Amino acid sequence: MTSVRSVIRIAARLAILALVLIATPAHVFAQAAQAAAQTPNNLNLQIENVGTVSAPLQIVLLMTLLTFVPALLVTMTSFTRIVIVFHFLRQALGTQEQPSNQILIGLAFFLTMFIMAPVGERVSTLALQPAMDGKISMNEAITRATPPVREFMLKQTREKDLAVFVELGKLPKPTTPDDLPMRVVVPAFVISELKTGFQMGFFLFVPFLLIDLVVSTTLLSMGMLQLPPAMISLPFKVMLFVMIDGWNLIVASLVRSFA
Repeated sequence: MTSVRSVIRIAARLAILALVLIATPAHVFAQAAQAAAQTPNNLNLQIENVGTVSAPLQIVLLMTLLTFVPALLVTMTSFTRIVIVFHFLRQALGTQEQPSNQILIGLAFFLTMFIMAPVGERVSTLALQPAMDGKISMNEAITRATPPVREFMLKQTREKDLAVFVELGKLPKPTTPDDLPMRVVVPAFVISELKTGFQMGFFLFVPFLLIDLVVSTTLLSMGMLQLPPAMISLPFKVMLFVMIDGWNLIVASLVRSFA
């Protein structure tokens, strides 16, 4: 059991490290690579001993846990809210598969990198650069990298959601945000993001729904029962969205919502 817990801790640290790598500007890696090339012995990565578990089993466990890293990265960043809002937008417009999933996910990914850049810069200064220079160990780097990520998530998390997981986990009431473990912060952050995303999606859906209602009522009053209302309302919704510069407004609103 101790060995399995050690492997789980390693996977969790790798997840945080992967989040750091995504949010860190590219020029930082160039500087770190140059420093590592000049002093190759400075970088000392230490992996915890996973006990008496055989090496093949350790590899299997580690590779299995690494499959959860993308899910952790999605749920620990702004990606969730952005994707939900984009989904509601496409449903409200009624454009079926336009924009395609690849375009929306790609845009959500780069917006996530843009939003998480300040967090990445802080993590780079506190943890990544000292680790690359050999001043601190990787374990200490992960410890230093956690507070900025935690601060970002807590800023977007409702106290009600935190209280639910503290109660479910039967944990003592924390006196400061630093007392909250990540196993409480992460799920609370996710459900807060889901609620915020659905709220934004609802308000985004309302004006397009009104257009559908007006078109449907007009067709019904004219006796055109066989003509699908969506076919008539789609051009009006697209025209309205283009005239108000919808993409600019939505993207700007999403980025400002994390300020």
